[in-house]
Amino acid sequence: MKKVIALIAHDNKKKELVEWAVKNKTALKNYTLCGTGHTAKLVEDATGLKVEALLPGPMGGDQQAGARIAEGKIDMVIFFWDPLSAQPHDPDVKALLRIAVVYDIPIAQNKSTADCLIK
Repeated sequence: MKKVIALIAHDNKKKELVEWAVKNKTALKNYTLCGTGHTAKLVEDATGLKVEALLPGPMGGDQQAGARIAEGKIDMVIFFWDPLSAQPHDPDVKALLRIAVVYDIPIAQNKSTADCLIK
């Protein structure tokens, strides 16, 4: 069974995540992909890879990803979050980061770390 990667990005980081996914398309083919709302669609459209869309982050998508981590259904998270912009769903973002640490799930928060995890 393929390992599952969750792809998540704040609005100001979506373009960066899509560019990263296009660059790493060959490696990403070896995984099952899911992602929050619009991010999943953008990555799917840009790469042609199937990306299961969860709810949008502010509408519960971050919590949905966290629940899947707790259920053992996500093996890695690539989350390009924007440290310079306030997010209305910041508690959900922190909960997702926390649950990834609790369950010892690798979580990349920038391109350099994502590159290390995917290789």
